[in-house]
Amino acid sequence: MVLVIVFGVALLVAVLLSGLAARSVLSTSLLFLVGGAIVSDGFLGLIHITPDSEIVAVTADLALFAVLFTDGMHVSFPALRRAWRNPARALGLGMPLSFLGVALLTHFLVGLDWTTSFLIGAVLAPTDPVFASAIVGRQEVPARLRQLLNIESGVNDGLALPFVLILIAAAAPSGHAEDADFGTIGTELALGLLFGVALPLLVSLLVRFRLLGAEPKLQPLLPLATGVILYAACHLTHANPYLAAFSAGAVTVAVSPEAQKAFEPLGESLAELAKFAALLVFGALLTPQLFGDLSAGGYVVAVLAIVLIRPASMLLSLAGTDFDRKEKLTAAWFGPKGFASVVYGLLVLQSGIPQAEDAFTLIAVTIAFSIVAHSSTDVPIARVFDVEELAGIPDDGRGPRLSSSGRGGGTGGGGSAGETGGDAGAGGSGAGSVSPRG
Repeated sequence: MVLVIVFGVALLVAVLLSGLAARSVLSTSLLFLVGGAIVSDGFLGLIHITPDSEIVAVTADLALFAVLFTDGMHVSFPALRRAWRNPARALGLGMPLSFLGVALLTHFLVGLDWTTSFLIGAVLAPTDPVFASAIVGRQEVPARLRQLLNIESGVNDGLALPFVLILIAAAAPSGHAEDADFGTIGTELALGLLFGVALPLLVSLLVRFRLLGAEPKLQPLLPLATGVILYAACHLTHANPYLAAFSAGAVTVAVSPEAQKAFEPLGESLAELAKFAALLVFGALLTPQLFGDLSAGGYVVAVLAIVLIRPASMLLSLAGTDFDRKEKLTAAWFGPKGFASVVYGLLVLQSGIPQAEDAFTLIAVTIAFSIVAHSSTDVPIARVFDVEELAGIPDDGRGPRLSSSGRGGGTGGGGSAGETGGDAGAGGSGAGSVSPRG
């Protein structure tokens, strides 16, 4: 119950400070992370949580499922068909380069074996827009940049997962190999994709029956019911819940956009709550002992993964595109590590591989550094784009105009250069536009 009180107090403080956070470097996500660390055994000792505690796995699992389900609803297939090249570069070139760079640094600077080093690279490859909400959620920022970061972060979780599972199986001692063989992994992924596609299609068909259908005030609960059933079904059948969640969100918005529109406010709020709970619990793991267990080489890897590997990988993948220099630098910097990396890190810790604890320590410290670095710089960098609008950019030869969007985001009447009506439409409820998330 102490944890519930702590969460309630942290939630109240976060809501009261959310207006200030939208205008400054303060981050509500960071508040929960720091709050969890303060009440943990490492400081006040009000709550007692260890990496193998069930609450850690449950909250991280639920948070990632909720975030992926709502992220899937931000995917617009028409928008993807129109603007697939830049996200494809980020996913097809930038992500593998980041994966490889982290693995090489880990092997040579920390001394872990090659399999574990590549496993850490796979765990830290996914990115998360949650900790860069001012970038992906503000109309001042060019639509194509927001779209790039959203599509990349929404898809790379699922792309990284098979590599994480396969590398865990490869690193597992011979006695554990039967628990993580490649056939089992393939079956789990296939079932997750099947459930994620089939269940929303089935619900959509049911709604079309003459005698069935939800009244307006209950319509938001239809996708929620789909998500609850999907989550339970995946865990009962050992289907992969994360691939199922993302694919279900994408299929829902494709076959039933009205359901997505009705669910969006509720879904975003639920995803926020799950995210904050996971951050609080994860923060409780960040004890002085955990930071003390990481070697000097590990700290170098954690820092370089954020300030060198991700930026260099993204800049290389965007070379030759029509992004301007500022957009490329912004895309290169914002590769925050989020819930996918937390959950995958816990999978590593609980896998029984020989160097699991060393791997988790490095992963946890890197995620913590990333949350601090990215969630505290998204607002200042978003303002760089806002400055251009406030300075006045000629619009159709009619002279300068002022941005109608304040620092808090808003719906912004004056979009950035290149953010035409068509671009905004490509975002809308699709990949280019999401609600700010702390």
